[in-house]
Amino acid sequence: MTNIQYIAGVVTAPVKSITATLQLLNEDCTIPFIARYRKDATGNLDEVVIEQIAKLNQAYEAIVKRKEAILKSIEEQNALTPELQDKINSSFDLIALEDLYLPYKKRRKTKADTARENGLEPLAKIIMAQNADDIDYVAGKYLNNKVVNEDDALQGARDIIAEWINENMYIRKNLRRIFNRNATITTKAVKTADPEKAQKFSQYLDWSENLTKAPSHRLLAMLRAAEEGIIKFKIEVDKDAVLAFMEQTVIKNPKKETAPHLQKAIADSYKRLLAPAIGNEVLQEAKTKADATAIHVFADNLQQLLLAPPLVGKRILAIDPGFRSGCKVVCLDEKGDLLYNETIFPHPPQKESAIAMKKIRSMANAYKVEAIAIGNGTASRETEHFIKKIAWDTPPQVFIVNEAGASVYSASKIARSEFPNYDVTVRGAVSIGRRLSDPLAELVKIDPKAIGVGQYQHDVDQTKLKEELDTVVMRCVNAVGVNINTASKSLLSYVSGIGDKLAENIVAYRTENGAFEDRKQLKKVPRLGEKAYQQAAAFVRIPNAKNPLDNSAVHPEAYLIIEKMAKDLKLKTAELISNKVASAKINIDDYATENIGVLGLQDILKELEKPGLDPRKSVKMFEFDPNVKSITDLNTGMILPGIVNNITNFGCFIDVGIKESGLVHISQLKEGFVSDVNEVVKLHQHVTVKVMEVDEARKRVQLSMIV
Repeated sequence: MTNIQYIAGVVTAPVKSITATLQLLNEDCTIPFIARYRKDATGNLDEVVIEQIAKLNQAYEAIVKRKEAILKSIEEQNALTPELQDKINSSFDLIALEDLYLPYKKRRKTKADTARENGLEPLAKIIMAQNADDIDYVAGKYLNNKVVNEDDALQGARDIIAEWINENMYIRKNLRRIFNRNATITTKAVKTADPEKAQKFSQYLDWSENLTKAPSHRLLAMLRAAEEGIIKFKIEVDKDAVLAFMEQTVIKNPKKETAPHLQKAIADSYKRLLAPAIGNEVLQEAKTKADATAIHVFADNLQQLLLAPPLVGKRILAIDPGFRSGCKVVCLDEKGDLLYNETIFPHPPQKESAIAMKKIRSMANAYKVEAIAIGNGTASRETEHFIKKIAWDTPPQVFIVNEAGASVYSASKIARSEFPNYDVTVRGAVSIGRRLSDPLAELVKIDPKAIGVGQYQHDVDQTKLKEELDTVVMRCVNAVGVNINTASKSLLSYVSGIGDKLAENIVAYRTENGAFEDRKQLKKVPRLGEKAYQQAAAFVRIPNAKNPLDNSAVHPEAYLIIEKMAKDLKLKTAELISNKVASAKINIDDYATENIGVLGLQDILKELEKPGLDPRKSVKMFEFDPNVKSITDLNTGMILPGIVNNITNFGCFIDVGIKESGLVHISQLKEGFVSDVNEVVKLHQHVTVKVMEVDEARKRVQLSMIV
């Protein structure tokens, strides 16, 4: 089986498209570049499918590599037969490959190894063949200085048989099927566990359910509880049914004298070898699926957060609210640069509200503030209420901004390099303000795990989580495009073909030579070669460039085509931009090339209509219920406005203006069955909810969107 055949068995895409995609990936083309600028080659495959093809190709290569290692190991043992070699070569299932390799795997010395050394393998074969009548007499023939009696001989033979049964591919395959269908995960509380920690996992102190049907969040919660010593769990199936199947498979004549010995060997093999191995295997498979679900939810949330509407080109006053330590206030210009910072104390214990109001008004007037961003942490609602009491000359727009991860940024190396002369409180406030002006540009500076839009992110496979989240960030950055003259190193590093080192070189070149005037200047950046230029050029934007196409998503390789279009219409290139009448006269078939066919040309014409258009929507103001400031203000039956601030596969969390987010369970999203939470709500969506239950002691709020 070739890699293309392997991929085609999973991906619903033509072989021609898979082949072209693999060729482009092998040429070091990035997924964003392939999806956007090689549609004609791939047959218009989107980023998700291209990424799937790339991952499947990696999986195929891993299988091939594993096969080679297995074959080499068995060959070194002089045990590789033509039949076994054919089986290994024809298998592309890692589990089946490991089963084939199991008898030859290097391992610690086993009971069966000891029995073989003691010369008991012939006896095991006699018992397994089930053709001996006086088995005790036969066993007596194998006594020696290490095997002192018949019972020792028979026990050693059973140890060998137990290992053979464990290595039987048919038995292992069927046990997997039984475990996959019927295994239960059963939990029990650890009596010595900390009661306060145990309260968090109260649902799982005595719990049992089908392992493979357990939702991702429940399985991850149980595994975390076990990791923290709150519970113990076991994976079980119906033991009697399994033993009956194994006996039926192994014992051909139950009336023979060898049958009881085989029964003992089967029971031992199951208890000591098969059940732990298959149980762990099925648990790991369930954990892998749970990880994939959790990572998908996290990635989906992150994408929505990164593509949140920006408040572009506004001067912003940002506030990181607090009580005792005061509220840190910063003023930012249209580009997000820090103009001024100050600390005010409008709340207890100082309660200098009059002085604070005067300072805020003075700053707003001095720096021509158009919007105010308030972090949603401690004292957020109180600060919002304080701001709205100010007698403004021209009232600015007021936004509550999710500040998750701002403290991580403020203490980071990136923040220290951006603001070496300011402390973490100032940096945190700047981050809050920049999140309002351009969420994407600011959030790329923070480890995605610290942004707080997922669940159990510390419990899933960290390598897979990082890969997926990095892919999401790259996808978002390239979907929006980057102003090369203002973008930070962090933002530039996610541009197709760039990476950390080239991003650093671009910033250094920009600092030394001034703003980029056209895309061709990218080639002057140290170590930015033709390949990197090809991958990156169309994803960077240069406002007010000499060539207006440099501020669009049109790739430079298409500039000559557009110039020819304009010439044929007797227009200048600039006159073709945003000219729907002229575009309508173009017959795209006349301009197709080897790299740019009909699909690519269609994208070009769309881009010319609205060049450089930001795909993100405009930010909207939102107001919480002014009477709700803490959980004690909530009552069952209240109808409240809220904002979706996190989405899981079992529901979504809603910010209703208090410290604790309320949960809308998936069953309460709307009337009728809901299979996917994202079909009903999106991150930052404004919703109306009904308070169903308030648990002040546990600080939990149950909400419903069925109002």
